[in-house]
Amino acid sequence: MEVAGGADVAESIAHFARRRQRGVCVLSGAGTVTDVALRQPAAPGAVVALRGRFEILSLTGTFLPGPAPPGSTGLTVYLAGGQGQVVGGSVVGTLTAAGPVMVIASTFANATYERLPLPLDDDDEGGRVAGPGGHIMPPPLMAADPSAMPMFGGGGLHEGLAWAHARPPPPPPAY
Repeated sequence: MEVAGGADVAESIAHFARRRQRGVCVLSGAGTVTDVALRQPAAPGAVVALRGRFEILSLTGTFLPGPAPPGSTGLTVYLAGGQGQVVGGSVVGTLTAAGPVMVIASTFANATYERLPLPLDDDDEGGRVAGPGGHIMPPPLMAADPSAMPMFGGGGLHEGLAWAHARPPPPPPAY
């Protein structure tokens, strides 16, 4: 995606997600921004307003089409200033593009917000089981019978483990 100079980067991406009814996962961004408002991890609750031109070093985030709960949508940015200083945090206000800003993102149709862990339904055949404290656990990654798992060209797990624990080959002869 290209965000035009003068536009707010976060608002442009949020508008795209709402208009297209798609989830957006921002992977990276490149370009120059100005007029930035950030919440920095070291100063919870404090908003830092930056003026001037800053080069985007890193841009990541997610946007869900409405209605999404607070905290499920937003951007994190790291910027380099003209004197080499690096500043970053969560975008909580403006992030104005000083020129074209290129955003690399994945979009998802049918993006939904899910609160985890999911409750166990009686008719749920997903393989999930209740673990310690009633927390829902994912299905086991290994089969109950390890020899049923193909590994290293169709052999069983035991064959693979025997191969992994074999002695290393002798060194090549010296000439």
